Amino acid sequence: MPTSKTIRKNALEEEKPPLQFDKHDLAILRELLEDSRRTLQEIGAAVKLSPTTCWSRIKRLEAEGVIKQYRIELDRARLGFRDTVIVQLTLESHTDETLFEFGRVLARIPEVMEAYLVSGDYDYFIRIAVKDTRDYERLLREQLYKIPGIRHSKSSFVLRVLKDEHAPLLP
Repeated sequence: MPTSKTIRKNALEEEKPPLQFDKHDLAILRELLEDSRRTLQEIGAAVKLSPTTCWSRIKRLEAEGVIKQYRIELDRARLGFRDTVIVQLTLESHTDETLFEFGRVLARIPEVMEAYLVSGDYDYFIRIAVKDTRDYERLLREQLYKIPGIRHSKSSFVLRVLKDEHAPLLP
């Protein structure tokens, strides 16, 4: 179920400016990106800081919103979701209210893994996990096409994943 962090009230809200980090902050972030279950002792040894200093820096990075949460990565295929579909959507209207409501509804569909408001020929790119083509057809009929305001959609099944990197680039 989506949390309040999942849905932005205003799809056009301003982003926060980037923060400045020293080499120790970046080293800690790299260690956490590689394995966020590492102990403070292991992180400290890797970045050449005491565990207490690492803890303080991690808490500051959390408070500043740099570290938003800790997650696990699941193997979707092992859970039965063998296919990924990229859906491109165009909406009838582009008001802030329409964009917010559309985003709110999308966030409630469990199969929707990512949704982006984009520029260009389409308004949204959506990444969806499904079991197979029948499951996708069911999702279209029962959920996606019931969302009011969709003018046009185009779907593409992912044939092969060449890169699936969730970690951000660090300077």
